[in-house]
Amino acid sequence: MDIGIGLDPTLRLDIEQQKEMSREAARLGYQSIWTPEVPGQMDSYQVCLMRWAASNEIVDGGLETGIAVSPVMWRTPMAFAMTGGTVSHMTGGKFIMGIGAGGAYRPDVRRTIGLPKMSALSLMRDYISIIKELVNEGKTDYEGDVGIMKGGRMSINPLPKTPVYLGALGPKMLQLAGELADGAALNWCAPEQVAWSRDRIAEGAEKVGRDPSEIKVSEYIRICVDEDEDRARIALAKATMQYALGATVPTEKERSFGYRAHFERMGFTSELAELDEMRKKGASRDEVADAFPVDLLRTVGYFGNAENAAAEFARISKGLDHTIVRVVSSRPGTVDGTLDVMKACSPEKVRANF
Repeated sequence: MDIGIGLDPTLRLDIEQQKEMSREAARLGYQSIWTPEVPGQMDSYQVCLMRWAASNEIVDGGLETGIAVSPVMWRTPMAFAMTGGTVSHMTGGKFIMGIGAGGAYRPDVRRTIGLPKMSALSLMRDYISIIKELVNEGKTDYEGDVGIMKGGRMSINPLPKTPVYLGALGPKMLQLAGELADGAALNWCAPEQVAWSRDRIAEGAEKVGRDPSEIKVSEYIRICVDEDEDRARIALAKATMQYALGATVPTEKERSFGYRAHFERMGFTSELAELDEMRKKGASRDEVADAFPVDLLRTVGYFGNAENAAAEFARISKGLDHTIVRVVSSRPGTVDGTLDVMKACSPEKVRANF
């Protein structure tokens, strides 16, 4: 099992702090450094190059880097192949490109960039098919339901055979990962949900005659370390809320898609409904965070003192190929909260709990 570190914009680290955290990750024995891509924030591909270069100062060849995930609405398939392929080429093949549908299933999100109504599943099928042909074969002549590329060619030499992971939560997207992707990028999963996801991936793989073991499974696991347990709990709750609840109270139809459906599949329907009622009555973000169910937080992540962090991280990591310590800091803007998590869940400490 690869143990990586995940750093995101919520940590509010500047460039020099990110470089130092990358060097520290290498010193602590992490094998990879991951980032999400957030529209409007710094370009994650350039961030990956920066972090790889910093880690290369400590470990010969640098740490593997990965993006989990880039929402595909913001780039064409050729742009993904060119940008991801360039990062792969410059790092000596130490790059994993994760792509996902993002909010493509939501009409309000599609309207922001003028996208018509479409199937998110078809969108991802076409994107991953085109990108993989370009980075692995150097050419594509593809026509799908959403994506079309005729006569596409790549001139990077040698070809950047970049692994492409698919961000997947629901059964159909997981099956698509098994059918086409090099890996599946999960998120917010209990170990039981990881096992369920692997079964869905295997269904897709077997459908096209692939060996399911060839499809790697990665996941961010959020960890917040603070001696003030209440402060850690609130920080983790705020990180979880935006996924489990969304920006607004969902309609019945919206509850059947994306992260809300994912959390309800794990058995938290009534708990989330209670929080929705609070929001309807005007509860503040702080009030909702304080009321957020502790059992949900403990199912998918960890908050509390450093002593128990590695054991809990190891427990939640069961069944993964890439398990990623996604840092949640109770003190964003400083390196202290980030370093506390990195040290508490160092690979040496985590492996001692397997």
